[in-house]
Amino acid sequence: MNNSEIKKVHVIGGGLAGTEAAWQIAQAGIPVIFYEMRPLHLSPAHHTEELAELVCSNSFGAMASDRATGLLQTELRRLGSIIVQKADYHAVPAGGALAVDRALFSKDLTQTLANHPLIDFRRSEVTKIPLEDVVVLATGPLTSNALAEDLGRLTGKEYLSFFDAASPIVVGESINREIAFFASRYDRGEAAYLNCPFTKEQYLHFQQELKQAEQAELKDFERETAKFFEGCLPIEELARRGEDTMRYGPLKPVGIWDTRYPSSRPYAVVQLRQEDKGGQLWNMVGFQTNLRWGEQKRVFRLVPGLEEAEFIRLGVMHRNTFLNSPEILRTTLQFRQHPNLLAAGQITGTEGYTAAAAGGMLAGMNAARLMLGLETVSLPITTMMGSLFAFISEASVKHFQPMPPNFGILPELDTRIRSKIERYGAYRDRALADLENWQTQLKSSPLVVH
Repeated sequence: MNNSEIKKVHVIGGGLAGTEAAWQIAQAGIPVIFYEMRPLHLSPAHHTEELAELVCSNSFGAMASDRATGLLQTELRRLGSIIVQKADYHAVPAGGALAVDRALFSKDLTQTLANHPLIDFRRSEVTKIPLEDVVVLATGPLTSNALAEDLGRLTGKEYLSFFDAASPIVVGESINREIAFFASRYDRGEAAYLNCPFTKEQYLHFQQELKQAEQAELKDFERETAKFFEGCLPIEELARRGEDTMRYGPLKPVGIWDTRYPSSRPYAVVQLRQEDKGGQLWNMVGFQTNLRWGEQKRVFRLVPGLEEAEFIRLGVMHRNTFLNSPEILRTTLQFRQHPNLLAAGQITGTEGYTAAAAGGMLAGMNAARLMLGLETVSLPITTMMGSLFAFISEASVKHFQPMPPNFGILPELDTRIRSKIERYGAYRDRALADLENWQTQLKSSPLVVH
């Protein structure tokens, strides 16, 4: 499609990502048709009809720029994010976190966007993607059935997870390598997995703690869906089904041993699979769980080798619709096969409020650039935004799971820094310097920070 034939931009979905995208497009001088289906069609998770409703909590995470979410917030402030601007304005005391008055925050955004002269705000459900125009899809984890079906026809792939069961992810350097060891089963192929070995006593204690650990409560609509997830049961449910159930499942020790101790055979083994290209993040294989997050940290640190584990994402089991982004999206958040269609927010496989706003920022910026006949852009991979979108577009298609912002997905520093505080500070300094250089290079574009 020629740019001369493109007449309008549609933003579908009034969550954080859609709100940010619509604002960025309008601020670039491009008219927007902005759709939100509430209150005509209510989702099972929302309680109001306001834009950018914060469903789970009122916190955007740590504010300090040497924390992952704090760095992402800082990048968004420098890029002119309306979401972060309003969050700062409606902030409430929350220690080191950016938390907001949810009601005032959402009402302010609703009024601000509805009153923008270039935003045509429509409360209606979109059931078919209007591919004749530029479109930003930001429908979140509860995309309506009709639109999900149309998206399925468009991609022609099994790309959606209707009930998300994600295992915890551990920072590699927090794994005790004196206990954990590399090995493949029966020494077949490359030793690509890290293995944490149990003695019988350790295993039985771990099993009992799993059985007794406190679970998170599923919402009604999630509980209805959960019964179909027999093929991917939570680890605590396997523990309840018998003493040896885990040992014949994800903790199967057969054919795995530590070559440093050839006469010793583990009673059970927890395997960790590399999550990123640099080997900084490791996924606990088969550990989808519905335990409360505090309980996950307590119980999973009973695994030998994970006593000091640093978790950058904990396990979840909930209703969640997301794209198989590595197969479908570019780092610009454009669909590979349909470059005038962009996606943003949780549907792309990012997690967290701030990440949703970041997706809306980039998708909105690139939608406007398409309308202006400009080349679309990606963020520097050394920034938190850039590394997050590079991850979701380049991760393993087979094992792709949603990812929150974290320092583990950033490229390693040129010089190794042992102190975590100093290392995270160095990541921040590099990210913000590279972001400033990137913004300078865009000065000739009409899409400079507003």
